Amino acid sequence: MRAAVLHEIGQEKLEILDDIEAVGLGPGKVRVRVRAAGLCHSDLSAMNGVLPQPAPFVPGHEGAGEILEVGENVTRLKPGDRVVICWLPSCGACPACKRGQTELCLTGFMNAGTPNFKRSGGDVFGFAGTGTFAEEVVVDAGCAVPIPDDVPFDIAALIGCGVTTGLGAALNTADVEAGSSVAVIGCGGVGISAVQGARLKGAAEIVAVDPVASRRESALKFGATKAVSPEELADAKQQVTGGEGFDYVFEVVGRSATARTAYENTRRGGTLVVVGAGAMDDFLQLNMFELFFDEKRILPSMYGGGDVLSSYERTIALWRAGRVDLAGLITHRVPLAEINEALDQMRTGTALRTCIEI
Repeated sequence: MRAAVLHEIGQEKLEILDDIEAVGLGPGKVRVRVRAAGLCHSDLSAMNGVLPQPAPFVPGHEGAGEILEVGENVTRLKPGDRVVICWLPSCGACPACKRGQTELCLTGFMNAGTPNFKRSGGDVFGFAGTGTFAEEVVVDAGCAVPIPDDVPFDIAALIGCGVTTGLGAALNTADVEAGSSVAVIGCGGVGISAVQGARLKGAAEIVAVDPVASRRESALKFGATKAVSPEELADAKQQVTGGEGFDYVFEVVGRSATARTAYENTRRGGTLVVVGAGAMDDFLQLNMFELFFDEKRILPSMYGGGDVLSSYERTIALWRAGRVDLAGLITHRVPLAEINEALDQMRTGTALRTCIEI
């Protein structure tokens, strides 16, 4: 079986190997033939060590495909079912799940510590307990979510992470108020999804902020009312809000520097939503007086901040109704053999989302 493997943290390129085996099928597990995968910036963050991940590993956590085989005690899935991979399944029994905060369930994170691939040289992990840059993957049955027949695999793959995260940040976490002003800092696939979410909620002004001109142009097509470079954000703040600051600012980069910028561009009493996944040693500095005096809400958004399965269903309904554009997010397509080209597209910002055709 073919898969793209990172041998050591810090390497910039993946190696395509054909001697990988998907392992671990047993009670409660399923084997999935991956048909499409999306490249998310979190994959790069795991490769360079920003996000913790044992190596060697197969990156990829956005994916969709078909069930090939099911293990014992799996009753809701059968071979041939079309599924999207959910890298953060809920167990339904932990305190977070019982409170209704299923996005905080740790089951998926526990999966990341168990290898689900192997080759002659030893075990190989799958990123976030999945590893969708492979022809097949074995995951918990809860990680395989059935999708309707009318949802293409490439669209389903995006729903598996980036779209759910961005839309959910606006719809669930922020619950953007109609008529409000919004700024989105970082306009890749997740940021553009946050733009679409803010538009769905009726935001009057949506300012997209990104250093890459092509991404700024794309943001306007997806609902942003203004698109600026980071250097132009101060002027946009003055023009749109009279200098007061935005009602909502979404930080979709995952760095303390941009989070600080987001905080400073949020109005007093406004809401900063932290969407980007950053490093454990990257600290955001805020002083105690400004926290008290500004009364700004700081809301982290984990995987869209809501029930994942409900979010999937909502996104599919919105897509069917033409209320969100998912196909337009896919700006590039490459076969698995050219995965390193996709990595370059992500690093340079030329792609919103690259579909890996497997």
